[in-house]
Amino acid sequence: MCFEIKVIKLYNNHNNLLWKKYPMNKLFSPLKIRGIELKNRIAVSPMCQYSSYNGIPTDWHLVHLGSRAVGGAALIIQEATAVSPEGRISPDDAGIWNDMQMEAYKRINAFIITRNCIPGIQLAHAGRKGSTYSPWKGNGEVEKEDGGWQTISPSPIHFTDNFPFPKEMDKEDIKKVVDDFCQAANRSIKAGFKLIELHMAHGYLVHEFLSSLSNLRKDEYGGSFENRCQFAIEIAKGVRGTIPEDFPLFARISASDWIKGGWGIEDSVQLSKKLKEVGVDLIDCSSGGNAPKAPIPAGPGYQIPFSEKIKQEAGILTGGIGFITSPEQADQIIRTGQADIVLLAREILRNPYWPMQAAKALKAEIEWPKQYERAK
Repeated sequence: MCFEIKVIKLYNNHNNLLWKKYPMNKLFSPLKIRGIELKNRIAVSPMCQYSSYNGIPTDWHLVHLGSRAVGGAALIIQEATAVSPEGRISPDDAGIWNDMQMEAYKRINAFIITRNCIPGIQLAHAGRKGSTYSPWKGNGEVEKEDGGWQTISPSPIHFTDNFPFPKEMDKEDIKKVVDDFCQAANRSIKAGFKLIELHMAHGYLVHEFLSSLSNLRKDEYGGSFENRCQFAIEIAKGVRGTIPEDFPLFARISASDWIKGGWGIEDSVQLSKKLKEVGVDLIDCSSGGNAPKAPIPAGPGYQIPFSEKIKQEAGILTGGIGFITSPEQADQIIRTGQADIVLLAREILRNPYWPMQAAKALKAEIEWPKQYERAK
């Protein structure tokens, strides 16, 4: 570990220039969460590959995920993985609702672990945004004759006109989905995953319950903030009760709908407190996805203020995401306490070896694969 001091510029609320000193290489400091220890603060964000067969991962996943483990990331979160067939976004999505799928992950996870990398999985249900085509195969609803299915949602509201019309969930549907998440968590442990993330973001089923834009229910799962949070809490509580005490549990949320009257950051702070109470360890702070025309001000680090606010006000670990591309940017996020980990998406698609190159840029000494040491 290098203990060189780096001076950075900061600005206060009155736009006055401040100077503050931080030790370098916080990005490459370890982080212990329950029974695991991340070797650094770099995680590979869950990114759909639309390359599974009947929900079963393929050699594409072995190479795709394995190369990022070789590249030096501390944590890899497997893409949104459906807890049931009707929980998929597309017919090509990954799943973990049966034992054949579970078995297929074992080889991938075993390899990731050999690289001192933690294999995680994001458990998901697409809700009203399901039964749609993979991006390069088309858009909108997949017809029944082409493998489409009936989607479900808290309220019978289209996402957009070319998406399937969802069935409003009854109490039995809600109970089944909670159970599906718990069964998927159990299979995830048997498959060799060491961390679970619950997908509560991007306009998928749990987010649909949270947001008043998509939840118009009149029962105990709709109306008030408390009621709209109930489904998310039941899933988190159920999964926490299914997995071992030392097993980390994350939740990805959309911290804002970016629409007036929709879900917002203050709601997210309160939800994060509730999730912490039932055993969630880290909030992965994304945004958007529930309103098709939301004016999202996307840009470098645009979601980091969410992770900072939730970390400070909910007293929980957070993950920062959103156009993080440079080592210095990622390191500053960790050093200044804006998040506890950074999750890379597009940048680590472009460059699986970004962590090794970041270590060089920040003058951190990290272990390289012996097969690659001649290039160090």
